[in-house]
Amino acid sequence: MQAFDGIRVLDLTHVLAGPFATYQLAVLGADVIKIEPPGQGDMNRQVGPVHELNAARMGAHFQSQAANKRSLALDLKSAEGKEVFLALAMTADVIVENYRTGSMAGMGLGYRDIAAQKPDIIYCSITGFGQTGPKAKDPAFDNVIQAWSGMMEETGPADGDPVIMGPPVLDYGTGAQAAFAIAASLLRRERTGEGQWIDVAMLDAALAMQSCFALNTAATGQPPARSAMQGGWVAGYGCYHTKQGILALGVFTPAQHKTLFEALNREDLAAEVAAYTIADMPARQAKDHAVLTEAFAGETAQHWEDHLTTAGVPAARVRVLDETLASAQVAARRALTSFPSSDLGGTLRPAMAAFMCNQDGPAADRAPPRFGEHGEDILSELGYTAQQIADLSAKGII
Repeated sequence: MQAFDGIRVLDLTHVLAGPFATYQLAVLGADVIKIEPPGQGDMNRQVGPVHELNAARMGAHFQSQAANKRSLALDLKSAEGKEVFLALAMTADVIVENYRTGSMAGMGLGYRDIAAQKPDIIYCSITGFGQTGPKAKDPAFDNVIQAWSGMMEETGPADGDPVIMGPPVLDYGTGAQAAFAIAASLLRRERTGEGQWIDVAMLDAALAMQSCFALNTAATGQPPARSAMQGGWVAGYGCYHTKQGILALGVFTPAQHKTLFEALNREDLAAEVAAYTIADMPARQAKDHAVLTEAFAGETAQHWEDHLTTAGVPAARVRVLDETLASAQVAARRALTSFPSSDLGGTLRPAMAAFMCNQDGPAADRAPPRFGEHGEDILSELGYTAQQIADLSAKGII
């Protein structure tokens, strides 16, 4: 039995953060019903590098986080559509939405509207800035929050422009926080019988992902400097150019530096740092950096990765994603899943979850749904007749 077997989730989210949150619930057994506007659906159905998938409204960005879900096209702005949604809400455990603050309440479908009829509902609202504060109603995307939160200014070369992180880390980080909050609320409901309104903000997630930076800045009044390839605190935590490729080192403590220097046959430096504390290490950063720069230039990054990891030093050659995906390490895990793609005549392999369980862990049993694919089934479950369903379809409600 998976963790969320028997839990029904109404997913009114779009783009990345919200759909990723509900995807995490879906791969753990929840019945996630994705509710999309008729005629268009989630914008991500038309986003991705594969034209054939976009044309079929099965874009790669959509499919990367839609396995195990069911799709219902439903016009929430119509009276009949609201009636269907409210009927569905009475069967649901969780509702997740990421419309602009106040939008759902404006349609009479906000938390208080639903909780008045179903007090144990767990209602999760995901926005850029949250439900409170002067920016509560302002729109946002991942890059906007990267900029507003200070995260973008902390990234990139010291003498260059701020850099947007490659993947949309705040979308996925926010989605993970939302899924965790929903799981916590379900546990609380099991103990108290009470529902809850969850307010998840991308900005709050950005601050959580900068936790030590936020504390340090508040304590000192100094924002973090860009580190680019070099960590800045100690020489062993950063990246170095090699004869071929770039090597990343995860060496921080004096003991770790001792192991590193021993692996480089620098027993003299190993003996020096053996008597150091962590607080002593920054003073020798420049000296050690020069030694490491010269040493690593003599061999390839792959050579150093092999040599140093054998010696117990955290190190990795900087890779591109396709190489990572093809690695034996990824093959040995279950971070990726797979399902057939009728539009491409092949198989798609999206990420699934960032953990494994020895029993009943994450699993993707069904391919992502086509737009509105399960409408008739879902309405039939609610007791709608075939004629009623046909009438709603003819009116464009579903």
